[in-house]
Amino acid sequence: MNESIGVLRLPNEVRFGFGARAAIAPIVAGFGRRVLVVADPFIATTAEFAEVVEAMRAITGNVEVLTDVPPELPSESVHRAGAIAASFAPEVIVGYGGGSALDAAKLVAVLVTHGGSLDDYYGENAVPGPVVPLVAVPTTAGTGSEVTPVAVISDPHRELKVGISSPHLIPRAAVVDPQLTMDAPVGVTTFAGIDAFVHAVESYTAAQLEIDHAHPSPVFVGQNRLTHPLSLEAARIIFRALPVAVRSPHDRQARADMAYGSLLAGMAFGATGTHLSHAIQYPIGAMTHTPHGLGTGTLLPYVMQACVDAIPEAIATLGEAMGVTAGAGGATAHRAQATVDAIAAFCADVGLPASLAELGVSRNDRDRIVELTLQVARLVAIAPIPVDRALLGRLVDAAIVGDRSLLVARLPTPGPAQRLRPRGQP
Repeated sequence: MNESIGVLRLPNEVRFGFGARAAIAPIVAGFGRRVLVVADPFIATTAEFAEVVEAMRAITGNVEVLTDVPPELPSESVHRAGAIAASFAPEVIVGYGGGSALDAAKLVAVLVTHGGSLDDYYGENAVPGPVVPLVAVPTTAGTGSEVTPVAVISDPHRELKVGISSPHLIPRAAVVDPQLTMDAPVGVTTFAGIDAFVHAVESYTAAQLEIDHAHPSPVFVGQNRLTHPLSLEAARIIFRALPVAVRSPHDRQARADMAYGSLLAGMAFGATGTHLSHAIQYPIGAMTHTPHGLGTGTLLPYVMQACVDAIPEAIATLGEAMGVTAGAGGATAHRAQATVDAIAAFCADVGLPASLAELGVSRNDRDRIVELTLQVARLVAIAPIPVDRALLGRLVDAAIVGDRSLLVARLPTPGPAQRLRPRGQP
């Protein structure tokens, strides 16, 4: 890695910690008096949400709440919200909820400011300028959307999810209060949490792209000096905290660690981008109507297995940060493989399926998944390995049947703790 290169793009202000939600109302009031809140419909029924809205009303006097935020964010719901928002003419927009609510708030801000249709902004750097100021309040520990330049929607006219990426989508302020995640259901905790782990791993293992500081850079610039410590710390924290948060949902330390780890991972991948787990999940998510984190987490062990021979030092270093001891003191290749094995065991430990077949994907879907993945060019380009149709075919085949050995000529003989086990078996 060229240690002289670094890029980060972040909100103007980030508040973190139990009780941080007390800062929401004064932060919002600093941007304007007409406040639109885009909120998850379930979260909008909670006492904490009511308190925040009341505090905003007490200061600003004019708060409108929109809760048409379906899971996986269909584009038509965002257009409906955009039309309502335009008639309200907000001076500041608050996204409050999980990733879908935060992404919806970003996209509503685009429509209110610039008009048109969402498909006018698909891809990178298509948003022509600043948007209505955004304040992001996550209630899950996973997407990192509170600090990223990305929003993802489901377009019914396409066979994969679509991303809109622009530095103009980065919220002006993020307020991360772990208390707001305490009542998240186990499934939400798992799928959001594993997606945060994928963000950490893929931001650290992303390719290093050429950056010309004299010219505008792409939204995603690949791994770099400023993101490395964020990615490693996020992976370390989430690897330890997620199993605890899944098994003991009211463990305050685990919830705080997950919120913190997700925040750090978002800071990292908002600059680096993610790669193959996300690229392949886009068509799989649209095909199976399964949660985003379920797909990226199921794919991650196979993606890392495909990368291990190309970037063994990076993966071994990742393992050291996570506290992986298997292979310690051995050759870099052995430490890297032990890290991939540990990632696979971690995914199984938090309850993820061992194969795409368990998500409803069959061998008959393989060629279409490969074709659609290649269309997600901005993520494929960030992969640390050369990607072509043949490599993706092998990777998807292995993930469908749940056999990482299909991705290498020979895997080291696994020990008892490293053997791939069907879900639920000791």
